[in-house]
Amino acid sequence: MNFRKDINGLRAFAVIAVVLFHFNSSWMPGGFAGVDVFFVISGFLMTGIIFKGIEQERFSILNFYVARANRIIPALAVLCLFLMAFGWFYLTPPEYKALGKHAASSIGFVSNIIYMREAGYFDEASNAKWLLHTWTLSVEWQFYIIYPLIILALKRFFSLKTLRLLIIVSTLLSFIFSVYATYKWPSASYYLFPMRAWEMLLGGVAFLYPFKLKDNNKKLVEILGLILIIGSYILISEDNPWPGYLALFPVLGSFLVIQAQHNESIITGNIVFQKLGTWSYSIYLWHWPFVVAIYTFLLPSEYTYIGMILSVLFGFLSYKYIERINFPRSFPSLLSYLKCKPIYIAGLVGLLGSVLFLKQNSFTETRFSDEKLLIIDQQERNSREAECTAKSRNGEFPPCKYGNGPVKAIVIGDSHANAQMVSIGERASLAGGSILSIAVDGCPTVEGVFTVNSVGNNPNYGCANYIKKTMDLVTTKYAGIPIIIINRTSGYIHGEELSKFKEPQDTYVAINNYPEFQVNKIFKKRTYDYTKNLTAHMLDTICKISKTNSVYLMRPTPSMHQLVPKTMVNSLILTGNLEHIKINRSEFNRVNEVAIKMQDAASSRCGAKILDATPLLCDKNYCYGDKNEVPLYFDRHHLSKYGSQIISPIYDEVFK
Repeated sequence: MNFRKDINGLRAFAVIAVVLFHFNSSWMPGGFAGVDVFFVISGFLMTGIIFKGIEQERFSILNFYVARANRIIPALAVLCLFLMAFGWFYLTPPEYKALGKHAASSIGFVSNIIYMREAGYFDEASNAKWLLHTWTLSVEWQFYIIYPLIILALKRFFSLKTLRLLIIVSTLLSFIFSVYATYKWPSASYYLFPMRAWEMLLGGVAFLYPFKLKDNNKKLVEILGLILIIGSYILISEDNPWPGYLALFPVLGSFLVIQAQHNESIITGNIVFQKLGTWSYSIYLWHWPFVVAIYTFLLPSEYTYIGMILSVLFGFLSYKYIERINFPRSFPSLLSYLKCKPIYIAGLVGLLGSVLFLKQNSFTETRFSDEKLLIIDQQERNSREAECTAKSRNGEFPPCKYGNGPVKAIVIGDSHANAQMVSIGERASLAGGSILSIAVDGCPTVEGVFTVNSVGNNPNYGCANYIKKTMDLVTTKYAGIPIIIINRTSGYIHGEELSKFKEPQDTYVAINNYPEFQVNKIFKKRTYDYTKNLTAHMLDTICKISKTNSVYLMRPTPSMHQLVPKTMVNSLILTGNLEHIKINRSEFNRVNEVAIKMQDAASSRCGAKILDATPLLCDKNYCYGDKNEVPLYFDRHHLSKYGSQIISPIYDEVFK
């Protein structure tokens, strides 16, 4: 296949978008669609290699795999080895363990499956994963493995002409399935190969059915394609379900640019885009670790520009000294394929990553002083949280019990409740009893609540069903047992950030009918009406439970601006000095004003009792992230083991 300058320039359009989006999403809100552009290019090139080889009766599937391994593995392996060496000095044991797991899954090309099971791509936790971006390589590698096998299998039964038609049909069916899956299984649709297959297949269609255009028309088709691509980068954002039908815009745009075959285009063919396109794979590999470094070490915003420059520099060096290594592409016999060096390179990285994941505690913790390990230890969450949450979601009531003896109280709520379960259980044990835990992360204790995405679609009633089962249980079988309600109430009212009335990514909506609000009203912004609606339903839920059980409401816990243990340990690693995190008490009062008023209303209207840990976490001037140089939180706003123990005496009132 002759070198296509237009396709090389298209790679530059893709990598620029991805880099800008990752370093600052406001610069290019839909820049993640650059990945979809890469997929179309891969589909075009791979289809060309396979069909040309078949037509000329010289296609070797082993040579095909070797060529792909030569292209992808060496640069990826060097990145993984570099990060594991870097992590030895600068990452905490939990972070280093996660890096080992991700390095092994990346070089094994299954990282898309691993990340699908972890936090979502746009979640805060994703910024701490050094190899998150390799999910795209896993998708492409799975395409490289499966696609030629299917083509060769079908070749036995169909002519090449029929095969071409089957690829068109497969593209359409795959697109329809992707649109459906995006709304049905959003995380899986983002990461998994079947939902992305149509993008690569459409690239194949571009090779199999090339347009025959005059020079003037080539320019028009190219410009139309670029408008679709750039428009998607600007007009689409992470709030939109993806890939879904919206992915058609960058994918179709890429298809048109390829079909235009405008090889002398000043847009895609200029020297800058040609260089960036040539280095694009390595730039893509190296840019994300710089993004994570800025996030992990809380570097100032100006490092964003330094990170982008280093991404291009490292991309160039990786291309020149690693990508261009001329590994053998074919071998004379089946056994001689064992001489393929990238296989052993991948095996070495995979083995090392696996050892770090499975055995890291036996040798990596020796790098840290007791002071650092004490801080790091506070990042660990309640070890039973995942188990208990899963049971709650599956309707196993009561899902978990902490302590022994008769049930002294039932704790319901969200992740803020889960963070404190062990300490509350210990206080119950001192009183000769136990507690029941009924809490699900991200689910406020509001009867009838459900979530929708940012555009008001895809309602999820899982939380509403859970709250209904919880209320039925505690008001019947456990009537008379005290109920402790712990929620991140201000987070549901004001959103993830501390500023009020910020547009939410997920909007909580109560479905009960109130005269001033229509049933199932969906709020696109956290307006005054949204706040009034939500707090009214919170108050009614509390009062409904209080008819059969005494209710205790935990006051909101402060929310820091920084990840507390991470910031503290990073400051020790990088500077040798411990940084203390705190916020102004006035800020805490402002952010939690609405939640506190709602709780006070519940106290006066239906006798709910208030449990206030604020005096133990704050003084009149500040709320603190640590006490005695030990973190009170395991992130920004969830109490750590130490923090929950510090405040646990407030629960003794419940167990009298």
